[in-house]
Amino acid sequence: MNKKDLKYFEERLLTIRARALKDLGHYDKDLSQVQAGAEGENSAYSFHMADQGTDAMEREKAFLFASKEGRYLYHLDEALRRMYKSPKSFGECAECGQKVSFERLDAIPHTRLCISCKEREETGESD
Repeated sequence: MNKKDLKYFEERLLTIRARALKDLGHYDKDLSQVQAGAEGENSAYSFHMADQGTDAMEREKAFLFASKEGRYLYHLDEALRRMYKSPKSFGECAECGQKVSFERLDAIPHTRLCISCKEREETGESD
């Protein structure tokens, strides 16, 4: 991959990473608000059982969103690590070693696999 393409993907990954961090901060804030709302009037419990269920559901939902965003952030960081560690091999498929298409990298800049290997992984086929 040439330097111009590497720079493009580096900027793209850093932009997406910044957005993911911002989103993760929103989930943290939302989770804090749900926690504070669950406490009610200095009480450890909601006054009504339906409120307790709603509070639990909101906490679980906020946690799941934050967890998903955290995994996404991990994949972005791994892509940046691969790029910085060995820029010449960035954009090569981790399975077959072929070049990942520019279009696929543009759509999913943190990808490790070419489309053929990803399809095989998802269908459970092996070579």
